[in-house]
Amino acid sequence: MSGVLRSLLFVPGGRPDMIAKVGRSAPDGVVLDLEDAVAPGDKEAARATVVEALETLEVPDGTLVLVRVNDAHSPWFDDDVAAVAGTRADGVVLPKLERTIELVELRSQLQARGRGDAVIVGGLESAAGVVDARSLLSVGATVGLVAAYFGAEDYIADLGGRRTAEGHEVLYARSQVVLAARLAAVAALDQVVTAVRDDDAFRRDAARARDLGYLGKLCIHPAQVPLAHEAFTPTEAELAHARAVIEASAQGVGTVDGEMVDDVHVRMAQVTLGRAPAP
Repeated sequence: MSGVLRSLLFVPGGRPDMIAKVGRSAPDGVVLDLEDAVAPGDKEAARATVVEALETLEVPDGTLVLVRVNDAHSPWFDDDVAAVAGTRADGVVLPKLERTIELVELRSQLQARGRGDAVIVGGLESAAGVVDARSLLSVGATVGLVAAYFGAEDYIADLGGRRTAEGHEVLYARSQVVLAARLAAVAALDQVVTAVRDDDAFRRDAARARDLGYLGKLCIHPAQVPLAHEAFTPTEAELAHARAVIEASAQGVGTVDGEMVDDVHVRMAQVTLGRAPAP
């Protein structure tokens, strides 16, 4: 995977009309969803729809194309993986990740079908997945896991809690996932915002995610994609400040905007510059 994954746009796998339009909002990554977006009785039909749609799918250059299969314990998992392996998809999204063997088995199946190059994105969206996030992502990084997302809705459903606008109920788990991702050197993608017509709610949630260290966000509507890019792309002012910090550090101890520059500021500046889009 190249570049920063600021947006990952999900589209129902059973909706060819929506799949055909998925590239129009220019997301960094698209996910054709065979899991939550498809009813149990429609799984086989949706799988066939996704395979057919991938033959002609048009997305901007550099856009990562993924398929979210059903979880490893489901009766559809093996057939989903086999079908995806025969397409042009760049990789697989594995939801409800809870055990390292799930990642190892997925990689084994992909390799057996000649898709050793396929990337994997894992979903941490249950109590077991969050509590074992560090070991899951560390092992995942050795078998081609490039990113992990926090699924707040499923996580709270698993706990039996209640979702709130403030999100305090998921702050601990949200922090655990981004910390585990950092230690495993994989990209961390933040929870969805279900209020698809509330741009301000998305902006607030995305700002909190960036403050925590997330690199991007899951999107469930095309209108959320530019909002995610806005939130996770450094502004020109932020980039200018980061360059000034790097320049000041080259002269030894210095100051920028009246504040002393030391090693931690240099590292923060490097992170900001690393998030800048490619020219």
